Amino acid sequence: MPDDTQDVISGGHLVAKALKAEGVDRIYTLCGGHIIDIYDGCVDEGIEVVDVRHEQVAAHAADGYARITGKPGCAVVTAGPGTTDAVTGVANAFRAESPMLLIGGQGALAQHKMGSLQDLPHVDMMAPITKFAATVPDTARAADMVAMAFRECYHGAPGPSFLEIPRDVLDATVPLDKARVPHAGRYRASTRSAGDPEAIEKLADLLVHAEKPAILLGSQVWTTRGTEAAVELVRTLNIPAFMNGAGRGTLPPGDPHHFQLSRRYAFSGADLIVIVGTPFDFRMGYGKRLSPDATVVQIDLDYRTVGKNRDIDLGIVGDAELVLKSVTEAASGRVNGGAAQRKAWLDELRTAEQTAIEKRLPHLKSDASPIHPYRLVSEINDFLTEDSIYIGDGGDIVTFSGQVIQPESPGHWMDPGPLGTLGVGIPFVLAAKQARPDKEVVALFGDGAFSLTGWDFETLVRYDLPFVGIVGNNSSMNQIRYGQAAKYGKERERVGNTLGDVHYAQMLGGYGEEVRDPADIGPALRRARESGKPSLINVWVDPDAYAPGTMNQTMYK
Repeated sequence: MPDDTQDVISGGHLVAKALKAEGVDRIYTLCGGHIIDIYDGCVDEGIEVVDVRHEQVAAHAADGYARITGKPGCAVVTAGPGTTDAVTGVANAFRAESPMLLIGGQGALAQHKMGSLQDLPHVDMMAPITKFAATVPDTARAADMVAMAFRECYHGAPGPSFLEIPRDVLDATVPLDKARVPHAGRYRASTRSAGDPEAIEKLADLLVHAEKPAILLGSQVWTTRGTEAAVELVRTLNIPAFMNGAGRGTLPPGDPHHFQLSRRYAFSGADLIVIVGTPFDFRMGYGKRLSPDATVVQIDLDYRTVGKNRDIDLGIVGDAELVLKSVTEAASGRVNGGAAQRKAWLDELRTAEQTAIEKRLPHLKSDASPIHPYRLVSEINDFLTEDSIYIGDGGDIVTFSGQVIQPESPGHWMDPGPLGTLGVGIPFVLAAKQARPDKEVVALFGDGAFSLTGWDFETLVRYDLPFVGIVGNNSSMNQIRYGQAAKYGKERERVGNTLGDVHYAQMLGGYGEEVRDPADIGPALRRARESGKPSLINVWVDPDAYAPGTMNQTMYK
């Protein structure tokens, strides 16, 4: 006879124990009958269950949580449409190198291939956009496989994993002593590598002797929390630095080594270019925008990224923080690191930077109505403090912001990343404000982007998460509209890209205002801050103004 007094545990409770061991303190979810035993386990383990209105929001929030905290995020969704709704969030995390686990429900194993409710081949669909995708085959393996999925999130560059758990596997119980429950800190090894020592020495030598070096600090600088190492390198060796993605804010605005608008000029004239944690993808012109005469060095967590799309002179696979720290140490004591000889180069770039600023200054200060997007993003930049986390969610309007808005601290810039996903804004606000309630969160939305996930503004109201939101409203998908006009003529520029004049203000509670006069932008932002509520300021911007980045996209030429 079985021993009825033996301790038993369900699959859902095993999952919760594994999440707890990984340091997950909240999950993002939309409920479904396949997954509720995980909720029950989370209650027992002290893990907060944050419920949203769309599974895409849950997945984006898990991505955002990982970026803010440095810990993996977790979203839990039901089977079938619950899992497919989350695909976009997982795909975005995949391209953005963000570690998160999506757990999806599944019909019972006992009903495999019988057509159970919401049954789909989730693992097959998720495999191309995750670092690991699997089915939990047995209740006793539930915690073990959650730990396995988290481990795979950190293989090479970080990224998402997916697990589906059949309903009967999740709800069943097993004797506790038959289940493997990994212990915190004992099932994952450190993945940090300082790179090949010979390559480190070679890079140090290149930097010391370069007359016109430039460095691009990408998202992996923040992923590896390598801010201090990056700052020490550029200041010690007197190197001009450009930042993109989550690397923005590594150097504060006004720092003599912080450059933003002269990148193309620098990459055309530099004799040494160091690319840190950024692939040669469309944002880099697939590497073609770098001078063919420059020595090019690429540093990345993932071996597969180094040298992809463009030949390089030196590649280093490793953790950005450790690599940059090692390079600085290797260069120390070598004739002042060559720093003095680079003063003229920095002065040259600063002149190019100032020329670019003056070129757009009339738009930054424009009093025109409808409001010029440059004026809007300039007002937002002036509004930010060193404690403001800035989130950009949109096409053309966020392209404008990328040229003007300068976060004052590392880890204070969030955008979707290279997948270019619209709709990340509200879920990123949710994750950022919950992970860092001490920080102000400021989000700029395009009106098209906001409409994708804007219903979860109510979630922010429900959880009492104040933030300052701005919709740059031109009643258009303007980034696409520009391309249609360029390719097919003005008479066909409005096909499939024009939205209604929606008054996004005081939506679903919170605080809201409408702004049509540029002089009212700053006061409206301050009133939103002072309201202490989730806010949305609807700013009507000029639909016929396009960002240079939009006009320069090769797909429109």
